[in-house]
Amino acid sequence: MRNAKRLVAIRQLPCVRCGNPNSQAAHSNSSKHGKGRGIKASDDFTVPLCYSCHSAFDQFKLGTRQESEAMFDKWLDKTNRMLNLKDDEVF
Repeated sequence: MRNAKRLVAIRQLPCVRCGNPNSQAAHSNSSKHGKGRGIKASDDFTVPLCYSCHSAFDQFKLGTRQESEAMFDKWLDKTNRMLNLKDDEVF
């Protein structure tokens, strides 16, 4: 599923891994999120990652596939909380 509004919002957030303000929308690499050979996961499963972190994540340089999936799930939870912050909340 494509969601241009979410992708724009994701790109405005800092990298969820290192805090770099220049982030990209990184899609999940997990089949449980719709990823397949030549098919991106749904835009609902995107997190902000800078170029370096995005590259390392996609190449499984941050851990095994299982570790990467667990890491992504934590990043996704954090990203969704960041997108839903109210003005009076502190992250």
